Amino acid sequence: MTPFSLDLPGVGELTVRPLDVDADGALLHRWVTHPKAVYWMMQQATLDEVAAEYRAITGHPDRDAYLGLHDGRPAFLVERYDPARVELAGLYEAQPGDVGMHFLCAPGDTPVHGFTRAVITTVLAFLFQDPATRRVVVEPDIRNTAVQALNTAVGFRVVGAVAKPEKEALLSTCTRAQFTAATGALS
Repeated sequence: MTPFSLDLPGVGELTVRPLDVDADGALLHRWVTHPKAVYWMMQQATLDEVAAEYRAITGHPDRDAYLGLHDGRPAFLVERYDPARVELAGLYEAQPGDVGMHFLCAPGDTPVHGFTRAVITTVLAFLFQDPATRRVVVEPDIRNTAVQALNTAVGFRVVGAVAKPEKEALLSTCTRAQFTAATGALS
């Protein structure tokens, strides 16, 4: 797969490429066990456990993982999945063209204004580059109000609460048209 890139004024170039668990595993371990990644639910995971989880994801027919780069440096993680088959199977009314997504920004010492919004904009543009993607589905922890506000800002609409085994989630969806109207990114 060719890496996907988006150059955003004031932020820089954001690139999405397939995750290489062997090369990226230690980096991911630092990110997903960081206190800011509490909703990732891997706080106590060992390096081997993180590597095993991402090998399972990258080897699964209905899931993928990608590393995001900011001006060539690792900066975020993206997971794409088929919500009708994993994560939300049987928990919502799936539609053809639904794609599930998780993203995590790397912890950093120097905040970049608008960076997280730029990341989610890039992730959605990346997902919508596939013409088969009609709607992106997310299920953040219902307590994660910061990501819910961010989701709303890029076009997501709340469907409702969903009880998953590991959390109470707030199911939200975003169509290509909603994303474009909110961000202008695909116009």
